[in-house]
Amino acid sequence: MKQLCALLLITISITTNAQSIIGQWETYDDKTNEKKALIEISKTNDTYSAKIIDKYVGDMDSVCEKCEGDKKNKPIIGLVIIEDIKKDDDEYNDGTILDPESGDVYSCYLKLVNTDKLKVRGFLGVSLFGRTQYWLRKK
Repeated sequence: MKQLCALLLITISITTNAQSIIGQWETYDDKTNEKKALIEISKTNDTYSAKIIDKYVGDMDSVCEKCEGDKKNKPIIGLVIIEDIKKDDDEYNDGTILDPESGDVYSCYLKLVNTDKLKVRGFLGVSLFGRTQYWLRKK
């Protein structure tokens, strides 16, 4: 009986973690489908954020020249690109996403498509006008 309870708790724990956006995600170029970066999503209190932890293309020492404010000229690796996302049922929204190539900041929402695929939508105004990417969980 103890073994069954332990197995059940482990299964519940794995299922809960697999349904979370927390972890490492690989991003891909919209046009070439080439791997671009490795992003790490974390949670602090009730909000989620994401930062670039590795790049697969370009200069590893590049900085965000087009960013504004405290992110201007900061290294791309370590740069927080998603901020203030909050869980709302099966979506994560009300946050922002930074495009480090343009320096532009957009409204953002995230949604798990499945345990290993994350829909990332950046938009201006209404969510009809924007861009969607799909990130894959790093194995």
